[in-house]
Amino acid sequence: MPPLSDADKARAAFIDLQLNICDQLLEVDSTCKIKEDDWEREEGGGGITRAFAKGDALEKGGVNFSDVQGKKLPPSATSNRPELEGLPFRAMGVSVVFHPYNPYSPTTHANIRYFEIGPEGAPEAWWFGGGFDLTPYYPFYEDVIEWHEAARSVCAPYGQDLYPKFKALCDKYFFLPHRNETRGVGGLFFDDLDLGGFDKTLEFVLKVGQVFAQTYFQIFERRRTTPFGQHQRNFQKYRRGRYAEFNLVYDRGTLFGLQSGGRTESILMSMPPEVSWTYDWKPESGSPEEELYTTYLHPRNWLEEKL
Repeated sequence: MPPLSDADKARAAFIDLQLNICDQLLEVDSTCKIKEDDWEREEGGGGITRAFAKGDALEKGGVNFSDVQGKKLPPSATSNRPELEGLPFRAMGVSVVFHPYNPYSPTTHANIRYFEIGPEGAPEAWWFGGGFDLTPYYPFYEDVIEWHEAARSVCAPYGQDLYPKFKALCDKYFFLPHRNETRGVGGLFFDDLDLGGFDKTLEFVLKVGQVFAQTYFQIFERRRTTPFGQHQRNFQKYRRGRYAEFNLVYDRGTLFGLQSGGRTESILMSMPPEVSWTYDWKPESGSPEEELYTTYLHPRNWLEEKL
């Protein structure tokens, strides 16, 4: 058999990661209802959507794989390389989102992706992207520290400068200018990434996916049984509105999927299951809800500062 191309190596590794994350989820919440779709895209490629809902602890989630080709790269994918706009492309990735029932369990998102631009077999350019972030509603400081320690640890073998660089990019990317607040407490974000060759960069992004899952499920398990009432549930639904706003207005992955004629059901599967918008809501002074805004929803050097 001929050796696998770089794109096919990435495809096989991404599918393995998707399966692994699904297995880990079912270990912590085996009651989740699963819907799996294998889909094809008319212009080229397709994907595997695994949607989860109505478990004991997970209200809604998804672990998706896609591998699509097209004749014209959309502008959302070339903001840093405008000279590539309009060229043929192959884009693949794994995208993950989890929305727990319990307001004390944070929402989370992760993705890793690979792009090749130009003719098949002789690309003019390639790069990886990805990252992960955490969106708590009632944060626990120790969870935030654990999250960022994991982010730093996965970056460290590849360069001491990567964590602060990718953390800053995450803080900048997951920011809602119209609300003047971050979506959550950040994590890692990177794009146009080449760490010195395909194999080394693929190794890194796979470790990002693995560390993400391991760390999130530890936090998920720790908080899933925390007692809560309707007040906390209402605030969770209100804050989920910010998640929806970001995904629909700013998220480049959502824009790329829609601009490239992707599968709408899979693209919008990341949306929260129940959301509320309350006009001009303000938290009570001294409340846990106010603490979220004043302490957590702005960029901080979590591993260097103390609350």
